[in-house]
Amino acid sequence: MINNKKVVVVLPTYNAALTLQQTYSEIPFNIVDDVILTDDYSVDNTLEVGRSLGIKHIIIYNKNRGYDGNQKIML
Repeated sequence: MINNKKVVVVLPTYNAALTLQQTYSEIPFNIVDDVILTDDYSVDNTLEVGRSLGIKHIIIYNKNRGYDGNQKIML
């Protein structure tokens, strides 16, 4: 928390299995409280990698929404 505010990182992904672990490892968890992964209908094993990293909040789209659509999540 920073100034009593929760810090959440949103990782929009599409076929990111090869880069997700490196990206996740660079998150400064000393200030980040949580991570949300949004998967834009990947056809690789992005979801499995995200789960293996312990990401608890994963949003899976049932069709490819494109970069802008993946950025506009509704929680």
